[in-house]
Amino acid sequence: MNTDLIFDNTEVAFSLKTDSELERAYFLFKMISIEPLVRIGTAATNFAIKAHLPIEGLIRSTVFDHFCGGVNEDDCLSVINNMYEKGVSSVLDYSVEGKESEKEFDSARDKILKIIDFANEIDAIPIAVFKPTGFGRFHLYEKITNGYSLTESEQKEWERVVNRFDLVCKKAKANDVAVLIDGEESWMQGAADNLVTIMMKKYNTEKPIVYNTLQMYRHDRLSFLKDEHKKAIDGKYFLGFKLVRGAYMEKEMDRAEEKKYQSPICASKALTDENFNEGLRYMINNLDRMSIFAGTHNEDSSYLLMKLMREKGLLNNDPRVWFGQLYGMSDHISFNLAYKGYNVAKYIPFGPVKDVMPYLIRRAEENTSVAGQTGRELALLTKEKKRRKSL
Repeated sequence: MNTDLIFDNTEVAFSLKTDSELERAYFLFKMISIEPLVRIGTAATNFAIKAHLPIEGLIRSTVFDHFCGGVNEDDCLSVINNMYEKGVSSVLDYSVEGKESEKEFDSARDKILKIIDFANEIDAIPIAVFKPTGFGRFHLYEKITNGYSLTESEQKEWERVVNRFDLVCKKAKANDVAVLIDGEESWMQGAADNLVTIMMKKYNTEKPIVYNTLQMYRHDRLSFLKDEHKKAIDGKYFLGFKLVRGAYMEKEMDRAEEKKYQSPICASKALTDENFNEGLRYMINNLDRMSIFAGTHNEDSSYLLMKLMREKGLLNNDPRVWFGQLYGMSDHISFNLAYKGYNVAKYIPFGPVKDVMPYLIRRAEENTSVAGQTGRELALLTKEKKRRKSL
């Protein structure tokens, strides 16, 4: 796809890793590559946390420190500063999941507001992020998505959700910090989409501040993108979208089968790739109205976006185009792109160890299930270990 192959430069990719960190990463991905071990490890970890066994130290020094920046914002600062020296920005991701109470939702809102203040002071953090279900109950989004009427108390509850979104987006605009709103399961996403569109209309008046997320493993997302584009032209506001392949595939397919409806997921990995790449093309062709955050660990899609930018005569650091990867994964993409002057940001999850465990378990399972991902990490780590030994 591109003759300028940059992602095999392991010296740049792992320039921040000490020899011992390189060994730890190799050991970790070696363990993750053994599927039965991941299943047993996940079950054992869940049991140990529920039984209050003292395993936090072990988790902290292995999987947590590899995939997370720390337990709080200040804890993440050394990671953030080190990466920024290499041209890689940070998106602080408060990765606490599955909360249900109004107090917890208010706490999550306050945490994001604090991160936006933090981002306002630190150039290395140009973007904030939150999940819709961080600000309200999953069931409430689901009910609205499926057209059920709300009770009076649920209506008031939803108004509080809208207010949390509004406070965060308003502050993001005031501080000139972009805010990415993550995508979640399809059966609650409609309510979140509508709310994000309202926020875009209100706050993306000069440029994109509020970004929605398009999970391109869904076959309806390209047409959704085009519909949103028409609305933005008519309403004279700007669009921001994070494009990802998607994070809930097995859950989506299982539910569709159980409830006997057509799966929203593309029929094959190839069709998902095609859908994602088509989304890139559409957005690059309409940068006058939209900005893109390409959240991908896929080399081909990254090369395609670089090629599309070249063909359009865009500078590598055009502010309307960002590449993003998760901390602890695909350093060969992130750091080599940054080395060439592209806008790159790593999602840096943080939070108390026990609260971040659902996120870490998903990362381990994802690396096990995505074909070739762990093998690629291991091959690159092996190459860098050999390079260092030969010096």
